[in-house]
Amino acid sequence: MKTIIIEDEDLAARHLQSLLRKHPTVEVEAVLPSVAEAVDWLLNNPAPELIFADIQLDDGLSFEVFDAVPVRSPIIFTTSFDEYALQSFALLSLDYLLKPIQATDIARALEKHTYWLSKATTQEKVQDSDAQLLKMQQLLEQLAPTQSRYRHRLLVTAGEELLPVAVDDIAYFYTLHDIVYLVRHDGRKFPLENKLEQLEKQLDPALFFRLNRQYLASLKAIGRIYSYFAGKLKIELLPPRQEEVLVSRDRVPLFKRWLQ
Repeated sequence: MKTIIIEDEDLAARHLQSLLRKHPTVEVEAVLPSVAEAVDWLLNNPAPELIFADIQLDDGLSFEVFDAVPVRSPIIFTTSFDEYALQSFALLSLDYLLKPIQATDIARALEKHTYWLSKATTQEKVQDSDAQLLKMQQLLEQLAPTQSRYRHRLLVTAGEELLPVAVDDIAYFYTLHDIVYLVRHDGRKFPLENKLEQLEKQLDPALFFRLNRQYLASLKAIGRIYSYFAGKLKIELLPPRQEEVLVSRDRVPLFKRWLQ
């Protein structure tokens, strides 16, 4: 069975691939990290038998892929949404997989796909798939203002373990030698494959602020604030950092507005 993965997080994509390799009948033809690349691939290749699609991508929502290309393949969505939204999605899609994905999730999803293939006629499959996708799109529009627009958790590595970190547990992100690190409120840190620019778009701006080119901080991580040379501000982060963390003069008005 030929499938593709639409996923912008390299770690999550590699984890999903490793789980699918345990099923010898499944062949991953491509891993596509963006809406644009997914559209291009689907326009220039035969439709796969199954699609695994993350909902939130760096350049948009995966629903945009299926708006642009009339794909008839069944779709299994992967998501980091909260439990209430997931319960709704479970009723409307072929299946969803909640990150971090487990081996049992894959087995369940493939069983549902097998059942879908057993439907009586091709026309029934097409109508069922179209109806499910339409309902998913409608539900996303309803949830967008409150739930689906921003990330609720991130997937990190801790040794050989994959660990979901809730956004509420994140103090700040910083870059060092071109690597982005996530720091929790308890002081534990994890390297990420995301860029700060990506994270800034994916996180609620009411909760996170880009202090400078190196730091993206949560409101709860802002400790003491000091006036600094040339109209800048010096921020004491929680947990603390040894290096100085400054907000440039140009960003000070935005920062003060954010704090209010």
